Amino acid sequence: MLLLSKPAVSTLYVFMDITPLNRSRLRYLALLGAVIGWSTVLVRFGLTVQTSLVDGNGWGYAIVLYLGYFTILTNWCVTLALTARLLPKRFALQQFLTHPQVISAIATAIAIVCIVYFLLLRQLWNPQGLALVLDTTLHYVMPALFLLYWWLAIPRRTVQLRNIPRWLVYPLGYLVYTLIRGEITGLYPYPFIDVDTLGYGRALLNSVGILIGFMAIAALLVGINTSKPSPPSTQEKVL
Repeated sequence: MLLLSKPAVSTLYVFMDITPLNRSRLRYLALLGAVIGWSTVLVRFGLTVQTSLVDGNGWGYAIVLYLGYFTILTNWCVTLALTARLLPKRFALQQFLTHPQVISAIATAIAIVCIVYFLLLRQLWNPQGLALVLDTTLHYVMPALFLLYWWLAIPRRTVQLRNIPRWLVYPLGYLVYTLIRGEITGLYPYPFIDVDTLGYGRALLNSVGILIGFMAIAALLVGINTSKPSPPSTQEKVL
């Protein structure tokens, strides 16, 4: 186990502790992430619509296609959660999106976006130009920003292993939505859940594997949160 000296812990808390100064830093990080997030999801939607219209498929097809990707939906969650940090605490939705459990569930989901894309999907296409910028932002930049936000925003020991089943509501809901959508439209966003090609048995088995990975990442985040060092006393901070 890595042991930190008191001065090292105090220095670490310059970046971790949610003091009034660091609340301001957290808002700046949330603002940066929100600006990048809104820009990326909206421009990505514009490109999807443009491609759909060029192919003669229309707006409806573009919307169905766009909303089929876990990456897109999760980046929307990330963007809304970051935006909520900037709003007054008078709205129920703002309180929901800034709750430690919700932030942690979104952090787990966006980490899965990054990992699954890197391991399974990045070899399947070769984006260029603006598409490459958007691809990199959706799969790498936003996950890194939001995980940093999670680290700063969530107080020590506010999430526990028993919370993880509730975090599974989102990926399980997405799976059900994707299978129903696929039956209706014939569109499956990812090859590992393409029922038309793999059949239900293999697609569901692949989905179980992804869910196990989700739970593993969730458990890792719980461990990281639990292992945060205690805030130093005021005297230690001065020293």
